[in-house]
Amino acid sequence: MKSLLKPILYSYWRSSCSWRVRIALNLKEIPYDIKPISLIKSGGEQHCNEYREVNPMEQVPALQIDGHTLIESLAIMHYLEETRPQRPLLPQDVHKRAKVREICEIICSGIQPLQNLIVLIHVGEEKKKEWAQHWITRGFRAVEKVLSTSAGKYCVGDEITMADCCLVPQVFNARRFHVDLRPYPIILRIDRELESNPAFRAAHPSNQPDCPPELPNK
Repeated sequence: MKSLLKPILYSYWRSSCSWRVRIALNLKEIPYDIKPISLIKSGGEQHCNEYREVNPMEQVPALQIDGHTLIESLAIMHYLEETRPQRPLLPQDVHKRAKVREICEIICSGIQPLQNLIVLIHVGEEKKKEWAQHWITRGFRAVEKVLSTSAGKYCVGDEITMADCCLVPQVFNARRFHVDLRPYPIILRIDRELESNPAFRAAHPSNQPDCPPELPNK
């Protein structure tokens, strides 16, 4: 049974995992409040005892919704899809649905975790850029290949799906680490297509309440 309380998203402005969920909530027109969790302040607020009770992995996002607390962005998006099927983020066609999940997994398992903050800290300041570029490039080669047969206007066909929710934040990360994106024209085309979409624009890091005000695009 759906709760009357507005969902609360524990989020960090630049977290791509939080960003995916923000996009999905916006696309489904689900009102929510953000509770910012700084991944850098005081050694990372995600590591404090209070937040560990919310998310034992000490990561963002976490979503409190319908009287439940959910963690992991893909699990959250699937819950939203199953409990609020209007404005769907998965195609009806079984094969297309599998392709959406395939793209999500490449990004969420094969790219993003390898350039996550906790990994980059372990790799060290001197090597983190080279490390991130390597894994993003490797993953984007695969994504571009999949998109060559699955894409229409968006990642899979002509409707926005979870795959698009995952792709756009990862393109942002690629630019942040100065990855050469010229070899990935389909990825770039889809990113351009979505940058003006209101749901994506509202979810952008620069539009988050915890985005540092000194940033140029804030």
